[in-house]
Amino acid sequence: MRFGLDLAQQRLEWDEIADRARFAEALGFEGIWGFDHFQPMYGEGPGNCFEGWTTLAALAGVTERVRLGLLVTGYTYRHPSLLASEVITVDHASHGRVDLSLGAAWFEGEHRALGFDFPPTRERIEGFEEALQVMKLLMTEDDASFAGEHFRLEHATMHPRPVQVPHPPIWIGAGGERKMLPIVARHADVWHCFGSPADLARKSARLDELALEYGRDPASIKRASSLSLDGSDDDVAAAIDEWEGLGFEYLVVGWPGTGRPRIEQFAARFL
Repeated sequence: MRFGLDLAQQRLEWDEIADRARFAEALGFEGIWGFDHFQPMYGEGPGNCFEGWTTLAALAGVTERVRLGLLVTGYTYRHPSLLASEVITVDHASHGRVDLSLGAAWFEGEHRALGFDFPPTRERIEGFEEALQVMKLLMTEDDASFAGEHFRLEHATMHPRPVQVPHPPIWIGAGGERKMLPIVARHADVWHCFGSPADLARKSARLDELALEYGRDPASIKRASSLSLDGSDDDVAAAIDEWEGLGFEYLVVGWPGTGRPRIEQFAARFL
C-alpha cells in the first residue's frame, strides 16, 4: 500500500503549509495533497485559503522527492488551456513530481460568491470530459484542434511538453456511477473516491466492467481512497488490510485532530 498525506491547508499560514510538506516528505509519505478551494470548508468566518496550483508550484521548491497534487482540482475554476499550462509548469518545477487530479466540482456557494459559473449537473459533467480531452491534447500534440459544446481549440500548440510522458498521471475524483464512472473508465490513470469499503467495492467492480466496454484493461486504472487515523494502530491496520484486499493501492491519510504526533506514530509502523 502507498500513502499520501492531506496537508489540511485551510486556515494555515504559508510557513506552516510548507513545513507540513517537508514533514510529510521526511517521514516517507509518497505524496502530499492540498485542496482546490478559495474559502475554508470548515470553521466560522473568513480564514486563510491559498490558491491550489500556485501552492503546488511553491511546494515544488521546498521539497525534493514527494509527489504533489490537489484532491481534487475543480475544472470549473480555470479554462482547461490555462490549467494545462499550470500543470506543465509545476511538472517542470518539480522535475516530474505532479499528479493531475480532477473533478467536476461541487461547491456551488463558493462559485456564486466568487463569480465562477456553476452549470447544472449534466452540463458540468459534459464539460468535465471535454476539459479532460482538451488538456490531454495540449499536453501531447502540436496543432491541436477540438470542437466541443463547451470548449474549443484551433490549431493550438503548447510547449514545453510535460516532464512525465505522455502527461502527468490523471486522477479522477468521482462517485457517480451513471455519468462519472464512465469518464473514469475512458480517461483515468487513477480513480479516487470517498466511501465505505463495501460501497467502493461495488463501484470498483462496475468500473472494471466499464473499462472492458471501452477497450481498457481494468488493471490499468489504479484505485485510491482515503484513510482516517482515528482509532488505534490496530484499527488502522485492519482498515488498510481491507482496502488492500479490495484492490486499492493508494490511501490519502487525513490530517488528524491530534496532529503531528499521531502522524509520526502512523509513519513509524506503516511507512
